[in-house]
Amino acid sequence: METNKNITTTDNGKTAGIVSYFTIIGWLIAYFAMHKDNKTELGSYQLKQSLLINIIYIIAGIAGNIILFIIPSVALSYVFSVLYLALFIVWIIGLIGAINGQKKPMPLIGEKAQTMFPNI
Repeated sequence: METNKNITTTDNGKTAGIVSYFTIIGWLIAYFAMHKDNKTELGSYQLKQSLLINIIYIIAGIAGNIILFIIPSVALSYVFSVLYLALFIVWIIGLIGAINGQKKPMPLIGEKAQTMFPNI
């Protein structure tokens, strides 16, 4: 059986982009195992967006826990619930773009992510 050594992958960073959306651990795996030695334009685009959304999730989680510990309030917990829901919707939009192999910016943060992390 002969193998064709001229076969090129059609992935073009799509897999790295998809994996990067699944927590900061997924982002690290996508960057170091899939993207670092095989950089693609689509992979870079998705890695930048997913890094920013992961950072926002972490900051919102820490801030929410601290604020709700200091000021236990049902109203504040609703505010953070709405924030997490909005982040989840933005995350879904980014993940769908990665699955479809599109360079579509996430609402509110997509364009900012491209300028914040120029070296990815």
